[in-house]
Amino acid sequence: MQQATASQSLAGSESPLVARITQDAEEIHQALQLRYKVFVEGMGAKVPTAEQGIDRDEYDQHCLHLIVKDVHSDQVVGYSRILTNDRASAAGGFYSASEFDLSQIIKADKTYMEIGRTCVDPDYRSGAVIGMLWSGIAQFMAAHNIDYLMGCASISLADGVSRAIAIVDHLREKHFTAADMRAEPRVHLPRTQVDLDGKSLVPPLLKAYLRIGVKACGEPFHDKDFNVADVLILLDKNDMNQRYLRHFARTEG
Repeated sequence: MQQATASQSLAGSESPLVARITQDAEEIHQALQLRYKVFVEGMGAKVPTAEQGIDRDEYDQHCLHLIVKDVHSDQVVGYSRILTNDRASAAGGFYSASEFDLSQIIKADKTYMEIGRTCVDPDYRSGAVIGMLWSGIAQFMAAHNIDYLMGCASISLADGVSRAIAIVDHLREKHFTAADMRAEPRVHLPRTQVDLDGKSLVPPLLKAYLRIGVKACGEPFHDKDFNVADVLILLDKNDMNQRYLRHFARTEG
């Protein structure tokens, strides 16, 4: 993917944000620090303490690392990792397979890219960074002729399960895949009745996914280590909302 620059203007000038897939060791290290900041410090995730201050797992060495960088501060402010069919084979499978039964999702004659650990620095959550990540993902899908995008969209459980249950109730009503394209979670989120408006509680990142055309593949996985409910998302390339994608950064800013 070639480097892309934001279409937005910040403080009346061209945006200092750039998006690219990086192999630079320092940029990847910054991305791992950002993941730690968002998932551990922000959401209470439990990760190995051997490398304090970064979030790293066994899949990272096999992934492509898509970053959004603020060139003025020289800091990585947005991130998503990409795992394709061939890279997943080398990694021993897709990360999502550790949380869900993917037997109804993965088809032998289709190509897939899995995104994961997607996060945005809390100081950059105006929408521009999410838009740039999605532009990069869409460019990658087109360039590599990917049939399906998938991944785990996380809903924080920092305030308990009620909010997450309400969000999933909304997804079940409006945004689930067809019954023959569901993924069974390996650990279910506890079920209870809640009286909350799930639509109004959908996190910005998941809301962006839904607007692009993503569907949820059924009930969430209870990730106790990361203190989140993970929803498996799936996007057929033919269902991508190109009109929304083209105007993403402007409309979300």
